[in-house]
Amino acid sequence: MNIGRMGDIVVGAAGNAAGAVVDPRGGLTQLRSALTGRLLASVAVGLVIGYVVARSARRN
Repeated sequence: MNIGRMGDIVVGAAGNAAGAVVDPRGGLTQLRSALTGRLLASVAVGLVIGYVVARSARRN
């Protein structure tokens, strides 16, 4: 991912979230079309890493 485009991605995500509030059916359709295998894998890995870090921090 290009770090220089991060601002564009954040603004686009905020716009998509606002659009989903206004039109839930259209927002859900757009979300479904945006999901890719790579994105799902990235989110899953992020959740697992976050869980492991939080669990280890809780034990200490």
